[in-house]
Amino acid sequence: MEMNNINIEEIVKQVLSGMTGNGSQAAPASAPKAQGGIPKTARVAMLTGLEHYDIKEFPIPEVGDDDILVKVEGCGICGTDAHEFKRDPFGLIPVALGHEGTGEIVAMGKNVKVDTAGKPVKIGDKVVTCMIFKDDPEITMYDLNKKNVGGADVYGLLPDDDVHLNGWFSDYIFIRGGKFGSTFFNVSDLDLDSRILIEPCAVLVHAVERAKTTGILRFNSRVVVQGCGPIGLICIAVLRTMGVENICAVDGEQKRLDFAKRMGATMTVNFKDHKGIEELAGAVKEAFGGHLADFAFQCTGSPVAHSNIYKFIRNGGGLCELGFFINGGDATINPHFDICSKEITTVGSWVYTLRDYATTFDFLKRAKGIGLPMSELITHRFPLDKINEAHQTNLAMAGLKIAIINE
Repeated sequence: MEMNNINIEEIVKQVLSGMTGNGSQAAPASAPKAQGGIPKTARVAMLTGLEHYDIKEFPIPEVGDDDILVKVEGCGICGTDAHEFKRDPFGLIPVALGHEGTGEIVAMGKNVKVDTAGKPVKIGDKVVTCMIFKDDPEITMYDLNKKNVGGADVYGLLPDDDVHLNGWFSDYIFIRGGKFGSTFFNVSDLDLDSRILIEPCAVLVHAVERAKTTGILRFNSRVVVQGCGPIGLICIAVLRTMGVENICAVDGEQKRLDFAKRMGATMTVNFKDHKGIEELAGAVKEAFGGHLADFAFQCTGSPVAHSNIYKFIRNGGGLCELGFFINGGDATINPHFDICSKEITTVGSWVYTLRDYATTFDFLKRAKGIGLPMSELITHRFPLDKINEAHQTNLAMAGLKIAIINE
């Protein structure tokens, strides 16, 4: 009965609006709706040139038996998006970017029953995407530790095609099934901020798992984390949730160092307060009570930072280098003094595997459970039509994590 009343009221409003000739002004313009309330078209933020997005509108494709249509709720801006925005190193322009996204399933094919981990999915569930194995179909959920995302593609870094809804900087994203090889996860038990942070957090879950393979990283390890942008701060949070107590954060921005303490760092060193690497290494040693670090995480894309990191590590210590997602240039080290004579064990880390992605969901729950301010990593939120401003804010390093949030 209440629904009938609502419908009658709406009809009366429409009739009155038409009689007064103000029908086009009574409500903001919106895309025509198809059955089930899904629009016929979707806005996509398309990077059409260096440092410039255009908001374009494309038809929403018909959902096939293996496909999923997701209404985007939000997406973080990644360092990779910044590289593409500024330099297009992957040669993708024009491209629909955004790979740190999440949203709600609004339509899906009859063959879609479970997510990549085997968890049931239905209309209304919240999801994230992970890798696309169209170039490597032999990888399955049970072959997760053998290859990272380097052997696959991701939504948000795909060449443009006739679908167009290929990135999370959009109103809707079209997840293609079948031979396209999409992987996705049902994350309805996580809040929006947590879901937006899944992808960057997976990078650090993977890095810490790589570090553990050295056998050096333990509960009582003295650990230095160099670089306190979002990646370094999340690294500290992952270490803290795993029970590592003795963490020294190194950065040149005091606000970021202050936040590092809130994320679990025990002490901080501002490299701007020290002249030269020897003095800086001495400050790290002093922070650890006269000891160098047992293990170090290098989280910046600076070759100079990579050269410096060895000086913070004790003989027999370990290093995880994860700061160079793209070619950032050569670093100068002395193999004798930095590696051989100190017998440093080094591992590289690059993005993540599917298993790391699934593990990240539990990390985020644990981080929230012990009171780490994960949501505060998202310092700026912009609507889709302000995406150029959002990216410029990101380039200016005016905050930590910048996100596009849809209404």
